[in-house]
Amino acid sequence: MARAKVKNLPDLSALVCQGQEITVKVTPNAAQTRLAYKGDVLQAFVSVPPEDGKANLAVTRLLAQALGIAPSRLTLLHGQTSRLKTFRIDDV
Repeated sequence: MARAKVKNLPDLSALVCQGQEITVKVTPNAAQTRLAYKGDVLQAFVSVPPEDGKANLAVTRLLAQALGIAPSRLTLLHGQTSRLKTFRIDDV
């Protein structure tokens, strides 16, 4: 199954440094997959349901694409079952 290309992602490459923590508010079951800032909050909208970790995986891939790093370099620290998630960048 091919992953859909997401257009118009914000450039988050300035946030890339080892140990950096990024907090994201997630909305699953969205009409389209995208990242957006709403005020100071980074929001991720993913079109997959929040079951069996599918939404977490989709957010990880989306965030990694915006950061310009491999998804394996992101670790989900907090929010496994919450809409508010904190990721850490590893091994830059």
